[in-house]
This record gives sequence, structure tokens and C-alpha cells, in this order.
Amino acid sequence: MEFNNILVLCVGNICRSPIAAALLMDKYPDKHIDSAGLSAVVGHGADTKALDAMSAFNSVINMHMNKHIAKKITEELTVKADLILTMSTSQSKWIEDKWPHCRGKTFRIGYWIDKDIADPYGHDKLAFEAAKQDIIDSLSPWFNKIS
Repeated sequence: MEFNNILVLCVGNICRSPIAAALLMDKYPDKHIDSAGLSAVVGHGADTKALDAMSAFNSVINMHMNKHIAKKITEELTVKADLILTMSTSQSKWIEDKWPHCRGKTFRIGYWIDKDIADPYGHDKLAFEAAKQDIIDSLSPWFNKIS
């Protein structure tokens, strides 16, 4: 199956999902990649510690991070998505319980390595670096699945 519309979710949509979305946008510039939060900090940009954690990457990734504006998950976003990536098993369950049509296309980002991505919000720089690395490690197996 080809995934042309990918939605990445976390809680606030200012840390983990913008990092994952920026990495996916860089890898797949011709696909539609979006992100949202279950309890989004609507209208805010990416957390400054998330921006700092991603600063070593190329200018395209940094541009995506700097342009990010948080938004809340909607049913419309879930309907449009071919693949929904969450940060944890509980987030996947929440999405599937709320919108049963998401079953079969909702997976935690760390599905292939059996890992949840810890929320770094409110923690120090090291927590953001760890979350970034966990996201990178989790996305790697997806690159073989996303055509």
C-alpha cells in the first residue's frame, strides 16, 4: 500500500510530532505530511527545545520546524490520512476508540521496534535529544514500508 497522506500525532503538537513530521517531509517531499495534537497547544510554534534539538539537521528540516503551527486533531484529518503515526500505544487506542475508521491505519511510530516515545515537554535539553533520537530510530523501519 502506498501512503501519500501521513498524519503524525502527539499530545501538544509542539515537540514530538513536529520533529517526526519534519523528518518525514525531508524524506518524502512529494507526500502530504501533517501533524496534530490530541490536546494541542493550538496556534503555538514548535517548542524552542525541539527547535534546538533539530538545529543540526539540514535547512529544509529546520524550515519545516520553524514554520510549524500547532493544531488539534480533527476527524477530517483522520479521514484524509492513509497512515496515522502516534507516539504511544495509548494514543493509538484513543484515536481508534474515538474514530473507529482509523483502525488498521493507526500505529505508534515505534511499532517496529516496540517503543513509545516519551514526552520531553517541560524537561531539559537531554529529554528532547532522547526523544529526537527515539523518533529517528522509530522512523527508520517505516522508511522500508512507506513507498
